[in-house]
Amino acid sequence: MKNIFFLVFRRMRAPLLALIGVYALAILGMVLIPGQDADGNAWQMDFLHAFYFVSYMATTIGFGEIPYALTPAQRMWVTVCIYLTVIAWLYAIGKILTLLQDPVLRHALTERAFAAAVKRVRKPFYVVCGYGDTGSRLVEALMAQDQNAAVIDLDPERINALRLAALPLYVPGFAGDAAMPENLLLAGLRAKHCLGVVALTNDDEVNLHIAITSKLLAPGIKVIARAEHRDVADNMASFNTDHIIDPFEVFAGRMALALSNPCMYVLNGWITGARPLAERVDPPRGLWVLCGYGRFGRALHARLQEEGIDTVVIESTPERTGYPPGNTPLVHGWGTEADTLREAQIENAVGIVAGTDHDTNNLSILMTAGYLNPDLFMVVRQNRRHNAALFDAIDADLVAEASTTIANRIRTLLYAPMMIDFFRETNLRGDHKARELVVRLVGVLGEEKPQIWQLTIDPEIAPTVWEVLAENGLVTVDDLVADNRDRTEPHMAVTLLIRRHDDLIYMPADDVEIHKGDQVLFAGQHGAKQRQFATLLDPTTLSYVRTGETHDPHAFWSRLFARSSG
Repeated sequence: MKNIFFLVFRRMRAPLLALIGVYALAILGMVLIPGQDADGNAWQMDFLHAFYFVSYMATTIGFGEIPYALTPAQRMWVTVCIYLTVIAWLYAIGKILTLLQDPVLRHALTERAFAAAVKRVRKPFYVVCGYGDTGSRLVEALMAQDQNAAVIDLDPERINALRLAALPLYVPGFAGDAAMPENLLLAGLRAKHCLGVVALTNDDEVNLHIAITSKLLAPGIKVIARAEHRDVADNMASFNTDHIIDPFEVFAGRMALALSNPCMYVLNGWITGARPLAERVDPPRGLWVLCGYGRFGRALHARLQEEGIDTVVIESTPERTGYPPGNTPLVHGWGTEADTLREAQIENAVGIVAGTDHDTNNLSILMTAGYLNPDLFMVVRQNRRHNAALFDAIDADLVAEASTTIANRIRTLLYAPMMIDFFRETNLRGDHKARELVVRLVGVLGEEKPQIWQLTIDPEIAPTVWEVLAENGLVTVDDLVADNRDRTEPHMAVTLLIRRHDDLIYMPADDVEIHKGDQVLFAGQHGAKQRQFATLLDPTTLSYVRTGETHDPHAFWSRLFARSSG
């Protein structure tokens, strides 16, 4: 506010001085020029009457000549003052209009409004830096979870798109450099309701600055950052960035999972909402052709090599991207030409990866390769979200879109970070365990995408459970997932994992006891999380799911009233 007032008064100094000077001169003239009262006697206007008269005269309101009719000399002076004040006001109004168009003032006012909007947020929120394809998807995911957010993006057009987006909650947005500490502070970095910062810009260096600034100014806050270069990721890790996400590494890991553990791949995609349960992916083993050896191609090549898959790389500028390691064959070209694909043995290949950073080239690669070998398993990289219709039409087996990959990953990290541990534990138990788990979850939840959530057994989140445990009572896993409307019905959720101190209890049985401080991960039908709130917050509901008995909280007062009336 100090900056705004300083800017306004500095730009309006000359017009204000002109107005003050004209008003002072007009008032002084009205005081010095003699007038006449109603009886013809000489009368001198005092400063109060002069100020009042000049005030409505200069603004052309025109209440008349008071308290007495003016003399010819006074009228002549008033005529001169009218023109002077009109000119002064035109000058001042022109300066005001120019000031309102001043980009510096508009930026300061926008900055002030953004800071005020963030301060009005009274619920937990995340600061999202970058509102591109990934940022917009993440904000939509936050809104779906009834979670507030504040957005910073350097591009004003993206902030305008945020304001026009049909979001269920108001999301404050600011067009500014998220790498600047003052902008992060404006966004609520140190606010008590701020849960974390998510750096999703397209520049790794900017994301690095955001991560470092956040950790230095608010050491205890959660920071999630996007990084596509190893040196930047290592630098982020040195500042204790909580989660560093490389979309290419994430997708490559899922590709390797589909090759080695297909049921686990299906389970992962279904639970995270990335793919429907019926969509099973079985990448074949054999020769694969990789078109493009940039960051995406290198990540996939490394994972395919780990799985023992033979590959041929097509790259137009291998001297810039680096030669494939080992004995991997290299073909110079883009992969859009039939001759290049034939040189890469596309007729004998089982799969192809179109992984360049140009969507048009990737679509052309798939169309040409599909013509030469219709049985290919096709993996394609989508670089721009607005090209989704084109990639849907090409009907590839797997589409790698960075924004979707990152948004799904961050959504898991924000709302159910224990899912990472759950997937790791399931993967360690092999593909058969993932298959059994899918069958069990479908039997309880159906084939629709499940709702995933986790909670901590503490006095704030689960006060009724905490009270029972404090009195040495018994609460089991079955009590937390039982249908609190009819406990004889099937469970409304499945308990996936319990973290107790440093120990993990994988797929706990129904009779496993709940302890204070336990972190519990659930998967349930939509609405199960909200219904569970009654068990966690209402003593009567918890008593019902534990014992099958209901205790009317008004029964004591009813008996007391009946006794007193009797």
